[in-house]
Amino acid sequence: MSFTIVEQAPARLNRSELAVPGSNYRFLEKAADSAADVIFLDLEDAVAPDDKVQARKNIIKALQELDWGTRTMSVRINGLDTHYMYRDVVDILEQAGERLDLIMIPKVGTAADVYAVDMLVTQVEDAVGREKKIGFEMIIETALGMANVDEIAGASPRNESLHFGVADYAASTKARTTVIGGPNPLYGVLTDPPADGGERQFHWGDMWHYAIARMVVAARANGLRPIDGPFGDFSDPDGYKAQAYRAAVLGCEGKWAIHPSQIDLANEINSPSEAEIDKAKRILAAMEEAQREGKGAVALDGRLIDIASIKQAEVLVQKAAMIAESA
Repeated sequence: MSFTIVEQAPARLNRSELAVPGSNYRFLEKAADSAADVIFLDLEDAVAPDDKVQARKNIIKALQELDWGTRTMSVRINGLDTHYMYRDVVDILEQAGERLDLIMIPKVGTAADVYAVDMLVTQVEDAVGREKKIGFEMIIETALGMANVDEIAGASPRNESLHFGVADYAASTKARTTVIGGPNPLYGVLTDPPADGGERQFHWGDMWHYAIARMVVAARANGLRPIDGPFGDFSDPDGYKAQAYRAAVLGCEGKWAIHPSQIDLANEINSPSEAEIDKAKRILAAMEEAQREGKGAVALDGRLIDIASIKQAEVLVQKAAMIAESA
């Protein structure tokens, strides 16, 4: 290990993150009964300009009055380039009480953006005597944000997670797509012509692979949770699952749900299976026995197990315990 120890963000179950527009109070009420690990109440993209003020009032009321159980609660504020943002922070922190856990900052472009929100949040917390410190979720959804992702990830001790906002990122980079997440039939490779003159094969690729992998590295290097963002076609559960699985393989520990039907999919995909949990427990047991015998490594099921295997197994077992506690 490096001599530099990375402090980890507070441990939260973040398999699914449900987006709920603050302008519709009925949706807020329904969200309180959902199975999402994290719920973010939206003041930004899902709310029309004429509805911003009422949406803010709805969210304050919802945080005060609705029973959100043990879920982690977040509010997505408006961008720093709007005149709505400061009032989002001030009104919600002054009026909504202690139920709020996180603030989601959209379109973060530089570390200074995070610093600005941190300063405002700190002032309001001090003024009202807030007991619970607010954490930050940050959406990387512009070319500027991706270029500065390392500095953004380390910009504040409040930082907890990075999210990939695929739609605005596509617009920012002028990518040739109009869908929210998912593959593109033009992004692929063509095999060389076969020697026998047979048909060449075209293999689709993942046009978002680099962006997600880059975000994951920045998040993990700073002790944060990397979370994959939206998949727009909520009528395509198989497409959603494919995108969520590839994000999980790259290191993301959760994915957005922009429709209630996507919550269970995200929870299932980002939960270790019974077989994985069982194997992890067997790894820990085998290493414990090896250590008693003075061995640094041991074989299990024909494969080498060492210290790295213990760390992987511990992560799975700890996550399984968090899931069990939330049930």
